[in-house]
Amino acid sequence: MPDLLTRVGLRRMVSRDRGEDHRVASPLELLFDLVFVVAVSQASSNLHHLISGDHVGQGVLAYLMVFFAVWWAWMNFTWFASAFDTDDWLYRLLTVVQMGGVLVLAAGVHSAMVDFDFLVVTWGYVIMRLAMVAQWVRAAISDPAKRGSAMRFAIGIAIVQVLWVARLYLIDGTPQFWTFFVLAAAELAVPVWAERQGRTQWHPHHIAERYGLFTLLLLGESLLASANAIFDALGEGEHVGELLWLAVSGIVITAAIWWIYFAREQHGTLTSSRRAFTFGYLHYVIFAAVGAVSAGVEVEIDNLTGAAAVPDAVAGLALTLPIAVFLFFAWLLLLRHHVAPWVSAVTVAAAVLIAASGILPTGEFLVAAVLLAVVVVALEVDAARSRPRRLAL
Repeated sequence: MPDLLTRVGLRRMVSRDRGEDHRVASPLELLFDLVFVVAVSQASSNLHHLISGDHVGQGVLAYLMVFFAVWWAWMNFTWFASAFDTDDWLYRLLTVVQMGGVLVLAAGVHSAMVDFDFLVVTWGYVIMRLAMVAQWVRAAISDPAKRGSAMRFAIGIAIVQVLWVARLYLIDGTPQFWTFFVLAAAELAVPVWAERQGRTQWHPHHIAERYGLFTLLLLGESLLASANAIFDALGEGEHVGELLWLAVSGIVITAAIWWIYFAREQHGTLTSSRRAFTFGYLHYVIFAAVGAVSAGVEVEIDNLTGAAAVPDAVAGLALTLPIAVFLFFAWLLLLRHHVAPWVSAVTVAAAVLIAASGILPTGEFLVAAVLLAVVVVALEVDAARSRPRRLAL
């Protein structure tokens, strides 16, 4: 069998070494991430327009639903690739199929968020997930040691995809809406069930890097939103001062989010399946919040230029709440066990104050930027104080 595989340009899809040196993201994984940026951009843009058009509840709920599909497909591929990446032509081909599914999903984001019509999004999602079924089946055939867990992944994912499609054509109205959350819960349960059969060999350094890279891509959306504030200020010649301050604040906010996310190394904490599930699943909140920051900046632009149909407080909260959510969950997941108690107190207090600043009549984005900067300073002071102790040890 190995000779046959070699002759057709394939490799056995066996578990990679968890202790492998220099395990970094591959060019294919980076390309894969870029395709997801398209879907995230569509979700963020539609969130911006729905909030500015005074459809706040619909916009937030639809954004969280669409973002789940984007995040879950990305996350499943990331952990699978960390354990089984063979980088041969079949692996690449199936990955490209998943990328095609992402583009189909992105094409349906507007209908999903504006009309709650998830037909195109669902089919794009199913394309991505069925390609993952093929990957798991291949892993089950190639790796006897992981066959049990791989087959559980393949069977579980396949069953849930059938249910997603059935939901579209067999259920109408309100039940179709609520079954989304039932099937989302089923998706979350599949890895828990599969990993009980045997832990897959994901690489801690690789996983931490992949999550960091996706965070950087999401932050790119915030930088674009800040640039739009500058473009609007220079192009219209009105509200120049406010828009420029918003742009400066947006850059500070983006830089601070980056600083806080990467303030402490994370691979050393990925030591167990329980920790891995916590790290992987709670990142949904972090990613969704970071992705929503750019929408918040755009809503603030609309509000400053008079294009928004929402009160000032709603426009302010559209920016400050995602920042506060990011900060609190970054502390909870990434920082809590790595910083001094006083830093934790500063971080949590800053998250609360940032959330509350959204109701200020003006300048809420400046307040958010300053408070994030305070957290960054606190993290750096704590790091400087702990460094001599680590050197002494």
